[in-house]
Amino acid sequence: MIRVLIIEDEESASNRLIALLESIDISLKVVQVCESVHASVAALQGADLPDLIFMDVHLSDGLSFDIFNQVEVNTPIIFITAYDEFALKAFKVNSVDYLLKPLKKDELLAAINKFQKTRVQEKPADLKALFQYLKIPAPVSFTERFVIKLGQTIKMVETREIAYFYTEDKAEFLLTQDGKKYLIDLCLDDIQSQVDPKYFFRINRQFIINIQSIANMHAHTKSRVKLDLRPPARVETIVAAERSADFKKWLRGKN
Repeated sequence: MIRVLIIEDEESASNRLIALLESIDISLKVVQVCESVHASVAALQGADLPDLIFMDVHLSDGLSFDIFNQVEVNTPIIFITAYDEFALKAFKVNSVDYLLKPLKKDELLAAINKFQKTRVQEKPADLKALFQYLKIPAPVSFTERFVIKLGQTIKMVETREIAYFYTEDKAEFLLTQDGKKYLIDLCLDDIQSQVDPKYFFRINRQFIINIQSIANMHAHTKSRVKLDLRPPARVETIVAAERSADFKKWLRGKN
């Protein structure tokens, strides 16, 4: 019997993994599921250690790599990750297996077969280099310009020239700093992921603003902040209550 520990904070994900393991090999027995770094450290400090660990990278109280700062782990690990190719190279270099979400049965089977072939090892995999490698952030790029279609004409608007994006009458628009308004074929959720959070902030469901567009700020009800934008908006621009704390951090450059 192979005793398995699952470290995963999403119940649906851990349940799916358990079901897949049961369908692959009845000798695989899940003995415990941990949802946090804290619970995982406690489990790995016990005397009854598992034979194999499936470990998600992101947990409810931090990254799973924090576990290794608190307890020595010599048990073979199969990581479950959503990291990009940059990070996946690190897993390969350090001989640590990984699975990408959503889990696929054939890939899970291949990982288990690899574990079984290398189960008897004189020396466990050295994870320290992996953790150091993953601390190097992958470069993040943001959209430098937006392409706008005006009838048969196509125009480019530089992102730095945009005062704010907003929703009006179920359509999305951008307004430039010199007051030009353009219909844009993107929803605010998509735009939010494409602009640099250092300069742009989504204050509510209707507006994503450039920090340079703020003319004045006023205290409002329920700890909210009312903004005067430049150019002026046609409706009141008030930072949503649930976003106010993050907005104030953003103003201080702590986004």
